[in-house]
Amino acid sequence: MADLKDEVTSLIGATRVLIFSESWCDRCKKVKELFESLNIEYKAVELDQMENGAAFHDAVADVVKQRPLPVVCVLGNVVGGLDETLAAHADGRLGALLGTFSQNGPVGDTSVYDYDLLVVGGGSGGLACSKAAAGFGKRVAVLDFVKPSPQGTSWGLGGTCVNVGCIPKKLMHQASLLGRSIQDAKAFGWQVSEDVQHKWDVLVEAVQNHVKSLNWGYRVSLQDKDVKYLNAFGEFVDQHTVKTVNRRGKESTITFGYVVLATGMRPKYPEIPGAKEFGITSDDLFSMKTLPGKTLIVGASYVALECAGFLAGVGFDTTCMVRSILLRGFDQQIAEKIGSHMATEGVRFIRPAVPTKVELVEDGPPRRLRVEFKLLETGEIKTEEFNTVMFAIGRDACTQGIGLEQLGVKMNPKNGQLLSTYEQTSVPNIYGIGDVLNGKPELTPVAIQAGKLLARRLFGNETTMCDYVNVPTTVFTPLEYGCVGLSEEDAISLKGEENIEVYHTAFQPLEWTLPHHDENTCYMKLICDKSDDERAIGLHVLGPNAGEITQGYGVAFKCGATKKDFDATIGIHPTCSESMTTLTITKRSGTDPSTQGC
Repeated sequence: MADLKDEVTSLIGATRVLIFSESWCDRCKKVKELFESLNIEYKAVELDQMENGAAFHDAVADVVKQRPLPVVCVLGNVVGGLDETLAAHADGRLGALLGTFSQNGPVGDTSVYDYDLLVVGGGSGGLACSKAAAGFGKRVAVLDFVKPSPQGTSWGLGGTCVNVGCIPKKLMHQASLLGRSIQDAKAFGWQVSEDVQHKWDVLVEAVQNHVKSLNWGYRVSLQDKDVKYLNAFGEFVDQHTVKTVNRRGKESTITFGYVVLATGMRPKYPEIPGAKEFGITSDDLFSMKTLPGKTLIVGASYVALECAGFLAGVGFDTTCMVRSILLRGFDQQIAEKIGSHMATEGVRFIRPAVPTKVELVEDGPPRRLRVEFKLLETGEIKTEEFNTVMFAIGRDACTQGIGLEQLGVKMNPKNGQLLSTYEQTSVPNIYGIGDVLNGKPELTPVAIQAGKLLARRLFGNETTMCDYVNVPTTVFTPLEYGCVGLSEEDAISLKGEENIEVYHTAFQPLEWTLPHHDENTCYMKLICDKSDDERAIGLHVLGPNAGEITQGYGVAFKCGATKKDFDATIGIHPTCSESMTTLTITKRSGTDPSTQGC
C-alpha cells in the first residue's frame, strides 16, 4: 500500500489536471466534459481499467481523504468531486488555481482611466457586452471601424452578422425559397404565370435598406445606454491605451481599465494571381448592384453552400469548386446529402479541384473572367469563364496590425484568433468574445451570450461562465440543416462505436406531397450514448425550417434529455419535427429508414 500511495502522491504532484475516475461513471464523465468545454487538457486515471484498481482506489482515498469518484486534482491541490469542481468553476476558484481567471478582474480601480471598459468591434457581441456593462453604471466606449474589402465594400455599425452575414443571407435564402414556393403553388390550385422573373436589383435594394435601418437602430441603442460610439481605427499603445484615427485622419488617445476585443473575422483570399483583383467574397455579394450572372463559388464552407444555394434559387448559373469535403466540422453524412440535393436544384460541383489563376477577359457589365483550375484527382489543368468569382475558403481574425503582438497577447498563428480561458487572454485586462476567440463556435448568439456574461462578471459580481457546449446552429442551404451536439464521426471518436446508438429516419413534409417532391430527401437522426442511459449527444435535421426545429431541441440537450425523454414526448401532427419523437430504426439494425407514409 505504501508504494501505491507514493505513486498516487507522485501523480498528483506531477500532473497539471488529474482526474481519478471510472470509465462507466456518469459523474466522472460530467467532470471530464467540464474541462473539455474549457479546452483544458487533463489526465484521467481509470481505476476500473487497472488490474490493481481496487487497491489503487484505496490508496487514492488514503492520500486525498475522499473515496467517492471522481477526484479532481489541480497543480497538486485536491479540488474534490464533481460538485466541488463545478462550484470552484462557477465562483472562479478553478480558473484562479490554473492561473487563467480572476473573478473580480485584474485591474482594480478603473476610475483613473477615460473609460472603465473599451469594446473594440461593433458587432453583435461587442454591442451586447458594451450595453450590459453600461447597465452597471460603467463608462463604456465602442470603437468600430470597417476596413473596405479589396473591392471597396464597407458598411455601418453592427458587424458581420447584420451587414454581410446572417441577416442579408437569410433574406436572400428566403427569396430563393419563395421562387420554389411559386412553382409549388400550381399544385395547390394557384394559376401562376410561366413567365415569373426575379429582379436582383430589387432584392439587393430591399436587403440593404433593412440593413441600414438596423445600423441606425444600433447607434440609437448605444446612445440610449450612454455608450460612447467611436467610428475610428484603433491601435494599442499599451495595455490600457489606444491611439485612434478617424476617417478624416484626426488622431486621439483614450485610456481604459478593461478592453474586450470583439473584432470578428474577415474572409480569406487564396494566394493565386488575380484573386483579389477580380474576385469577391461574402463581404461584397449582398450589396452587388450588377447581376452576378454565371457565378463560381470557391469553397465548401457553410458560407459557400448557402450563397451557392440562394444564387441558384433566384436563377443564376452557379458552380461550386470544392477542394475536398463539404462542410468540414459538420456531420459528413448530412453534408453529402446537402451536396446531392443542391445538385438536383441546379448547383454544379467541380470536385476535387482548386483554382490556380483568375484573369479578366472583358470588363463589363457583365464582366467576363477566365478561371484556370486544377483537377486534383488527375492533375489536369482546365479553364472556364464566369461573370463572378466568389471565394469562401475560410476567414482570418481581425487581430493583426493593431498592436496586440507587442503587448504579449497570444494568438493562433494560423488564423490570428486569440488564445484564452474564460474569454481572458494572456494579458490580464484584455478579453475577447465571439469569432475572434480560438476554438469557440463562430456564431452570433454565442458572441452575444459571452459578451453579456463577461460584463456581468467584470462589473456585476456574477460568476456565470458562457457554456460553449451543445450550441445549436443551422446551415441555410436550399434544404436547411440544423444540428446540436456531436456529429456522428465525433461521437464515435469520443465514445467508441460500440457505445453509440444512432436512430434515424427519412421523412416527407406534408407540404411536399402535392407537388410530388421526393419523399426521402429529408432526413433526421438522433445520436445517443448507450453507456449513459441513451443520453442524446447529437441531433441532426435536414429539411424545411430546420433552424426552427433545432432551436427547441437545443433546450432538451441543455437539460440532458435521453432517448426515453424523446419517446415520452407526444409530437405535433402533422409536422416534420414530430418524427424526432417517434424514432425506432437504428443504423445498427440495418433496416431501411425510408419513409413509410403517415
